[in-house]
This record gives sequence, structure tokens and C-alpha cells, in this order.
Amino acid sequence: MKSPIDRRSVRTWIEVSRGALEHNLIVFRSLLPPGCRIMAICKSNAYGHGLYDLAPVLEEMGADWFGVDSIVEAVTLRKKGIRRPILVLGHTLPVRFGEAGKYRISLTVSSLENLRALAAFQGSRSIRIHLKFDTGMHRQGLLPSQWEAARRLIRRQSGRMEVEGIYTHFASAKDPADREFTHSQIKEFEKACALFEVPLNRPIRHACATAGLLNYPEAAYELARIGIGLMGHWPSAETKRAWDEKIVLEPALTWRTIISEVKSLKKGLGIGYDQTETLKRDSRVGVCPIGYWHGFPRSLSRTGEVLVRGRRAKVLGTVSMDMIVVDLTGIAGARGGDVATVIGRDGREEITAYEVAGSAGVSHYEFLTRLNPLIQKIYT
Repeated sequence: MKSPIDRRSVRTWIEVSRGALEHNLIVFRSLLPPGCRIMAICKSNAYGHGLYDLAPVLEEMGADWFGVDSIVEAVTLRKKGIRRPILVLGHTLPVRFGEAGKYRISLTVSSLENLRALAAFQGSRSIRIHLKFDTGMHRQGLLPSQWEAARRLIRRQSGRMEVEGIYTHFASAKDPADREFTHSQIKEFEKACALFEVPLNRPIRHACATAGLLNYPEAAYELARIGIGLMGHWPSAETKRAWDEKIVLEPALTWRTIISEVKSLKKGLGIGYDQTETLKRDSRVGVCPIGYWHGFPRSLSRTGEVLVRGRRAKVLGTVSMDMIVVDLTGIAGARGGDVATVIGRDGREEITAYEVAGSAGVSHYEFLTRLNPLIQKIYT
């Protein structure tokens, strides 16, 4: 599939490698037990890869399910032609229950209030739900004290709602050396499974995200929710240390922009808002048309870097809303129109999402999901 985007017509763009995505999907499939399928987690702009761009590619590659945050995302995917099962992981307002039935979308139900609202909903179609149990995360999920009430309510509403799945989420699965709490969550989830499986005709069970599948394969059950790993990133440094000699993950995302203008400035001149940086030498500087609106963190003011002609160019002064200034002094031949790489490789140099996030003082999850969804994607 060729990209419709002409690189000459955009100032910043994200390249997504189909080869990397397919490689990562094959890697995770190889780790699944028999009968276990993959839910591609595409919520929050698919970790910067573009939900509506990514999902068709992953469906073509054979992803079994899609996990999104909202009914809005799910309905849009259906309208764009996605046919595989979709689970809404976040809260769904009662006024939107009808869309779930109309578009064959499965909903997460994680509270008695939401379950009661669904039971009272007067719709013409049965709605598929996945019950979420709180086994220790203490975020979404039915508490153990609520499980029996939920089971009674569901049994009374037979035919109006179909319990397609039951699941939980691990709080501490990213460190394989600290196993006690996750083991306690697995045991708690097994209790929920025992309570709900027989009366609900053995719904699909799922508990593992990327770290869970890698570090707790015994809890893979029938479905694994793979997000950050599918994009080629490790969920944590601890998981990477445990696994990077066993499997290879290939980052799929590269973020690039251009040098929009170049100027020569004298030593002692100030750069940017509030003159936060003073040049210590005569310098050649370049302007890149990206800023914190695009997802380049303001905390990288005076410290961030981009790659130009295979060399690192430091950010000078304060990151603006739509622009950064970088130091081109010493980068021979650098000129307007050159490509600047924000995440990815240029020649022998590479700037990773982990590096940028660490320098900005945020997790790589936060950095990637904050990439502006309006940045155009080029799938290669």
C-alpha cells in the first residue's frame, strides 16, 4: 500500500514501518499458547502511530481483535471498514449503548452502576460486554464484594446483554523480579473466573498486556492485549533486560521534520522567548517547524536534540508552540530543506523514543501518546 502523502508537501511527518509491525506481530504470536489470540491495543492514537491509519494495516496482517478507548473510536473504525472484533476499554456513557449494538462493538463494564444502566437500556439488539474485575489495580473494575451482585444481575438480564469476555489488568507486571503482587492478582482473577465461567458459558478470559504476556505467560488465557510491544517498544527497562537477548522488537515509528530556515548569528545573541539561551560562539542555527503542540516536550528546551545529516543538533533556547531552534554549527553543508529526525535513525546516529522521553522526564508511553494525531503518517 503506497502512501498518498507527498513528502515535499508536509513540514513534519511520521513514518511507520509495515515491516517492523509485521515482525513484532509474528514475535508475539510465537509467544502465545495454543488458542490464544492477539488484541491489538490501538487506543490513544495508537501510541502516536495513528489509530485510523494503523488499524487497517494490522487487520490486513491478521490481528484478531482491536482495543480502543472509546465508543467514538470504535464506531469510526467500523465506518472505515474494520471488521474484526473491537473492545472499548474505557467507560461508555449510557446514551451511546445503542451504537454498540448497531456496530457490533463490545463494551467494557467495570462498575455495578454501568451494569445496571445497561440492564435498563431499551435497545433492539443484544450488547456484547466484557466484565472487568478489580483484582488489585484499584482503578477500573468490579471489586470482589460486588461480584456476586453482578452475577445475579446478569442472570436476570439474559438475552439483553451477552457476556462475551471477563478480564482484569495487572498493576505491577513490568518488573519480572517482583512477582508477588501479580501472582496475587492472578489468583484473585481465577476466583472471578470460577464464579462467572459456568453460568456465563465460558466467556473469553484476558489479563495480560505486553509485560504480562512476557513475564507471566501462565496468565495468557484466550486473549492477550498487546499495545506498546506491537509498536516495537519495551514496556519497561526491567522487562527489556529480561527479554532482549531472547526476542527482538523493532520500533515502527520514525518522526521527521525539516529545517525551514538557516541563519548565522554572532556570539552573545539570545535565542527564543525570554532569551533563555545566549550563544557562546558565532553560530549557524536552523529553525524546525515543530513544537510542543506537535508533541515535542517543552521540557527539552536547551537540552533536546535532533539529527541533521547524521549529526546531533542541540535545541537552543525555549521550545515554542510550533518551532524549535537547533544548533547547526559544525554540521557541514546543513541548509534549509534538510530533513531533521526527531525520533529514529539518520546514518549511524539514532534518537530513540526512550531517549527523548527520559530527557523530557516522562515515560515513553506518555511521550508517544502525546504526539499530535494531526501529524500525517506515511506507512512504508
